Amino acid sequence: MSAVSQAKRIVVKVGTSTLTYENGKLNLRRTEELCKVLSDLHNSGLEVVLVSSGAVGVGMGKLGIKERPTETEKKQAIAAVGQCELMFMYDKLFGEYNCMVAQVLLTADVTASENSKRNVENTFRELLNMDIIPVVNENDTVSIDELDGPHFGDNTLSAVVAKLVGADLLIILTDIDGLYDTDPRENPNAKHIPYVTHITDEIKALAGDAGTNRGTGGMVTKIRAAQIANEAGISCCVMSGTHPKNLYQLLDGVQIGTTFAAL
Repeated sequence: MSAVSQAKRIVVKVGTSTLTYENGKLNLRRTEELCKVLSDLHNSGLEVVLVSSGAVGVGMGKLGIKERPTETEKKQAIAAVGQCELMFMYDKLFGEYNCMVAQVLLTADVTASENSKRNVENTFRELLNMDIIPVVNENDTVSIDELDGPHFGDNTLSAVVAKLVGADLLIILTDIDGLYDTDPRENPNAKHIPYVTHITDEIKALAGDAGTNRGTGGMVTKIRAAQIANEAGISCCVMSGTHPKNLYQLLDGVQIGTTFAAL
């Protein structure tokens, strides 16, 4: 756990199911607590980058849409509404703790060329140098990779961002407290796996399917993200986002969730 407790630059990814209620509307209490904790960690000297899902989910809630649409263009329009709402809330809530945020929208091809990759790296570097917390999301109004399936999506995006900014640690906040040997929502005797030293085919097989109505991924996409991060020398922790204050314990070295060790 030393890699976790000694981290100085962290990327925190928060999922739609953490940010919203079942009806799709923003969970204000949890979102406010998350912003407060991240602001405090930032004030303590940590460099923080937030990767946020939720544009489609929040957009659905604001528009009163209960079922995730199947048409790509409709999902793109909903994402545009939701992204506006999300950034308004982040700007307001982080601002209450005197922390400035900046919106960064990326697509899956950001690392496709050295030129675009270098431009993004330069932007992140300057934002962090200016003591600003970047808030990153996939550009859903342009990219359809996440909207039409979890091939890329915000979990993978968080690992890409962790590589781009040279993070020490990637933390994925979700609706389950780590990896289990079976689905704990179906099997009350499921065994929690606190530490993974190497992501094998057997580990991948434990991921199963995923996805809530509001989100696009599940444990399978989180393991994929952890593998990308680990191969870049970045440890990854998947933990429940129900109580954002648990981030304090994690960074103090307490075992929480599942930690995937860097290679």
